[in-house]
Amino acid sequence: MNAPAKTPIKLIVGLGNPGAEYDGTRHNAGFWFVDLLASRHGAVFKTEPKFHGQACRIRFGHQECWLLKPATFMNRSGQSISSLAKYYKIEPAEILVAHDELDMAAGVARLKLGGGHGGHNGLRDTIKALATKDFWRLRVGIDHPGDAKQVVNYVLGRPSRGDAAAIEVALDNSERVLSDILSGEFQQAMNRLHGS
Repeated sequence: MNAPAKTPIKLIVGLGNPGAEYDGTRHNAGFWFVDLLASRHGAVFKTEPKFHGQACRIRFGHQECWLLKPATFMNRSGQSISSLAKYYKIEPAEILVAHDELDMAAGVARLKLGGGHGGHNGLRDTIKALATKDFWRLRVGIDHPGDAKQVVNYVLGRPSRGDAAAIEVALDNSERVLSDILSGEFQQAMNRLHGS
């Protein structure tokens, strides 16, 4: 599907599970990304009960953007996302959801508009809550265990040192195209990110 012409992103959501036992797990790659953005841009997450999560704002040039980490656990991510989006009148096309992607190698990150949930429960609930598939995604590769029966334990486990380093490089590359993302220059962002 064609991307809308230069629609700025006003909300970046990292999908993950709250709690120390999930820190550093593959399924929390979305959390890793928004934590990186907050750290690099001088923002601190605060618990926001009305949004069912932790939120903060970052400024990049003339652009401002919300960052959100749902505290609802993965399967109910949409509750948190829709709460903040409705409150601030943010349209789905102005939302970027960062999430782990089994079907891509660790170290790869890709931007995409729309599409299905691919069995990802966080995306499934987000699509349901927003009543549309047409929001942006940052797909962060975590690789696949090779056996569908192992997927649950795999995504809830921590990556090897090598894979963790590769994922961090992918997130760093994604942060480097933040100015393009926030200004809605997605073709330019994809060209730069997908070529890295």
